[in-house]
Amino acid sequence: MKAVVLAGGYATRLWPVTKHRPKMLLPIGDSTVIDRILGELERDDRISEVFVSTNERFATDFEAHLADSSYEKPKLTVEDTTEEDEKFGVVGALAQLVDREGITDEDLLVVAGDNLISFDVAEFLDFFEGAGTPTIAAYDVGSRERAKSYGLVELDGDEVVDFQEKPDDPNSTLVSIACYAFPAESVRFEEYLSGGNNPDEPGWFIQWLVANDAVSAFTFDGAWYDIGTPESYLEAVAWELDGDAVVADSATVENTTVGENVHVLDGAEIVDSRLDNSVVFPEATIRDSDVRQSIIDRETHIEDLDLAGALIGAHTHITNGE
Repeated sequence: MKAVVLAGGYATRLWPVTKHRPKMLLPIGDSTVIDRILGELERDDRISEVFVSTNERFATDFEAHLADSSYEKPKLTVEDTTEEDEKFGVVGALAQLVDREGITDEDLLVVAGDNLISFDVAEFLDFFEGAGTPTIAAYDVGSRERAKSYGLVELDGDEVVDFQEKPDDPNSTLVSIACYAFPAESVRFEEYLSGGNNPDEPGWFIQWLVANDAVSAFTFDGAWYDIGTPESYLEAVAWELDGDAVVADSATVENTTVGENVHVLDGAEIVDSRLDNSVVFPEATIRDSDVRQSIIDRETHIEDLDLAGALIGAHTHITNGE
């Protein structure tokens, strides 16, 4: 079985923090978003090869990250785009990848590299093998308003009997997350695209597949974070830290109150301040400030500020009155 980890997004809703780094490499506790997935795929003997699918802008970031890792399975595969408006769409990119990498006659796992999920990928694959059909992972988001942003799933037992991508008026809150397993005969991206279908979100392909094939759903409780906004990223960090604070050994923290769910990375300096539910990137400096629910990027200097819900880009210098 092959696996594809989708890592080609530009994460514009997290700019400026993700303008020059892929969101999949954002820290989550002692790891990163994508490493949680890559680690599980590395350990599962059913997966023979992992394709990390990204774009030209972030290819060097992933090359360096994989080179510094101990993973043996991942291989970088690069989509020929550098900007959001050049993208082929997820299904279009998958069709190109399958053709480019010569993936034929093998089952395929596709998972988004910005997904933080509480179940093990091995559990999902166990279910897929038992079902013997294309399989999606489904989660109850608990809100009809939130459900509008995803693919709505209707089940009869474990069988998907209806699927609506981003419905205007969802009749439930069970949605598909970006984790899919396809038997070899269901890797039908080219067939789907040749019919003039939407090349963008994979949910459109799943909607088409449900109309043409039997599809099963692996439902799970626990946690799922679609890391695409500052709020969802900080929620994922809070879930991982579970109220704790992580301060790098090389960071300096003096006369500072460090509250819950705080991550201070290498070389940061925090003096005479208070931190709560925030991430402070390497070499940032915070003095005489109160920082809550915020992301402070690398080599930033803030002083004498009260920040809540802030997203401060790298190399920024802000003091009270500036």
